[in-house]
Amino acid sequence: MLPSPIPGPLVRAAQLVLSLALFLGLTTVGGGCFLEGAYVPPDLLYLFASYQVGKNPTSVTTADFNQDGLTDLITTNIGNNSLSILLGNGDGTFKDQVQIEAAREPRALALNDYNGDGWMDVAVACSGSDQIAIFFGLANGAFGAGQRYTIHRTPVSIASGDLNGDQKPDLVVALRNDKVKVLLGHGDGSFSEGPQYEHGDTPTSLAVADLNQDGKLDLAVSNGGPMSSAVSIWLGNGDGTFRDPTDYRTGKRPLAVGFADFNNDRMTDLLVINGEMDTFTIFLGNGNGTFQKGKEAGADAGPVYGVARDFNGDEFADVAIVNIQSNDLSILYGRGDGTFQYPPKNYKTKGGPFAIATLSLTTKRAEEEPGLVTANNGAGSVSIFLHRGLKSHAPHAAPAAS
Repeated sequence: MLPSPIPGPLVRAAQLVLSLALFLGLTTVGGGCFLEGAYVPPDLLYLFASYQVGKNPTSVTTADFNQDGLTDLITTNIGNNSLSILLGNGDGTFKDQVQIEAAREPRALALNDYNGDGWMDVAVACSGSDQIAIFFGLANGAFGAGQRYTIHRTPVSIASGDLNGDQKPDLVVALRNDKVKVLLGHGDGSFSEGPQYEHGDTPTSLAVADLNQDGKLDLAVSNGGPMSSAVSIWLGNGDGTFRDPTDYRTGKRPLAVGFADFNNDRMTDLLVINGEMDTFTIFLGNGNGTFQKGKEAGADAGPVYGVARDFNGDEFADVAIVNIQSNDLSILYGRGDGTFQYPPKNYKTKGGPFAIATLSLTTKRAEEEPGLVTANNGAGSVSIFLHRGLKSHAPHAAPAAS
């Protein structure tokens, strides 16, 4: 479900107040002299091209599906029950989409080689059919349908990793009815039911990583319901089970959780995107699976998803966030201590940006600078943002309609 839009007059009024505050407080002093040293964010990215995908895409992920050494894209399209595959040309452009029919309302996916044949496979959380659908990668970027696993109810997020130490990829799924479900992989593309846990209020996303440096995968789950507004940390036992979680208070209505190292201490930190009050929260990790109190920062109106990466080459993690109400992408440059320079650099996107992924283009010519791809829910498209250091050809395919 998309965040409820803020009424237009309120948005315009808030923007006017912000503009006045920036003008009066940041750019002038006393009798109108400009304040020296006011921060101006660097303009390092640009919108290169957009491509049509299925209706209402909710996620976008990068991979090399046909093993040609070039970056490809895949989206889940909740509006017409499909996946879109876009094979890369190796110059920042992509071929026209190939759509694959999925179960009802595909919302999120997890990539791995689930059957051990060396090709990338896809596990899709289909919220409308209460199913996890498996698609097996074939030659030339094609996919074959595998089994579907019914889980109750409403899977909204999915992640993959070896949860029980058998060297075979497993799945963990967030269910809208306050549950987390584990599916244990057999290595041949099939899965069996693992443990199920009930906790929190309305899980919205999950991610796996080794948070306490014991060699076992742990779990972070954002809980977006009004009774929670927290991120839950589940430490793994290494056998497919998890210990009782610890909750950390986030901003209001967290929608997405991810990982990065924001202060360069080689310990995993958390990035949580909050759907209300236009904020995101950074939790610095202690290296033992616990986290310090969260630090909040702001981007633009209606943040829904974010990723971390060093965009300006200063070796500090920055944050890129898509904002569905202001229809833009915000880049906030990190200071290396879990805080960020302000204001952000904002870039307009196509309608309804809903998801974002980092884009490391493997090309036929040179090492690439970091880029981004957004999934535009309202426009039925993906948009490619390239770094200004990237010298790329003009698009081969016609840009998608806005």
